[in-house]
Amino acid sequence: MPEPLTFLLKPFALLFRSTVQVRNTLFERKIIRKWKSPIPVVSIGNISAGGTGKTPLVDWVVKYYLSIGCKPAIVSRGYRRETKGVQLVSDGQRVLLSSSQSGDETAMLAWNNPDSIVVVSEKRKDAVTFITRYFAKRLPCVIILDDAFQHRQIARDLDIALVNASEPVLKARMIPEGRMREPMKNIARADLILLNKIGEGDEEKTGLILKKLEKTGRPIVKGRIRTREIVCVSGDFMPSEIPSHKELRVLAFAGIAFPESFLESLRKEGMHVESHHFFRDHEPYSQKRLQSLRSEATGKGLSLITTEKDYFRMLGRPELLSIITALPCYYLKIETDIFEGKEKLQEMLRTVVGRK
Repeated sequence: MPEPLTFLLKPFALLFRSTVQVRNTLFERKIIRKWKSPIPVVSIGNISAGGTGKTPLVDWVVKYYLSIGCKPAIVSRGYRRETKGVQLVSDGQRVLLSSSQSGDETAMLAWNNPDSIVVVSEKRKDAVTFITRYFAKRLPCVIILDDAFQHRQIARDLDIALVNASEPVLKARMIPEGRMREPMKNIARADLILLNKIGEGDEEKTGLILKKLEKTGRPIVKGRIRTREIVCVSGDFMPSEIPSHKELRVLAFAGIAFPESFLESLRKEGMHVESHHFFRDHEPYSQKRLQSLRSEATGKGLSLITTEKDYFRMLGRPELLSIITALPCYYLKIETDIFEGKEKLQEMLRTVVGRK
């Protein structure tokens, strides 16, 4: 952001910071009281606006609970969805809503975890209450609150906060001047901190952040984003026909918080990224924009590739998918890799549901 514009936004950032701190003080002094869910609650959130790898971690936690025989329910706002109020996205047997009705990240979590209950609501308390009533005869063993570090109305049994190691969080500014939702010191409110997106050669930068986090006295685990398989979504191109990564010449497009990391992942996979187009995080795609991408890819003889989240954003709109799948089209799956402290994280997750 240009420095003059940043200067103009500073008063608003100071006001936002003051508002956040006053609100937190009201909770800490119990002037505003938290609501206790009848089902154990795990919150997963971050202290900055997006780009920490929160959704892959939610997916990781859901899969871990399923692996120990515990059925979870995911509760999310459903960011930028077209619906209002409490909506049942998945009943743990089938996905009931499209990505436009539930939000792209929520739809992705539902499709990737078909055994989990998924509910969206602007008011998360309403979502939890709905779950306890609608699934009274088969209650989930745990509620996972997606993106809820700042949502303090519901008490939680485990509060996990993510920090992006590749982002200059120690010098980051508050919204709207910067990307911070809260001052960095507030990370001490978490029960466990995940320092995520640690890359090769980040030792010096990671070390400085780690020293700051260690002062909180909270357990710290370390993670990174690991690429998985490439999924073909074109009707005429079966996954078995995907050429080797080194043969793929692609036009990459994405609407995520840090799209540069997506390009880096593609290049590490050995792909030739010959063109790319970035959109705002969660920005809805239009037919005109996608037709333009297809025309460019056709003219240059390139395949199209996007992120998994972007694919799910378009999944509920066949008129958009028909544009990009006229060419060889793929998306890249990613996952969280907890490479240090995984046992501690698993232990804390088991404690929430009373498992040894």
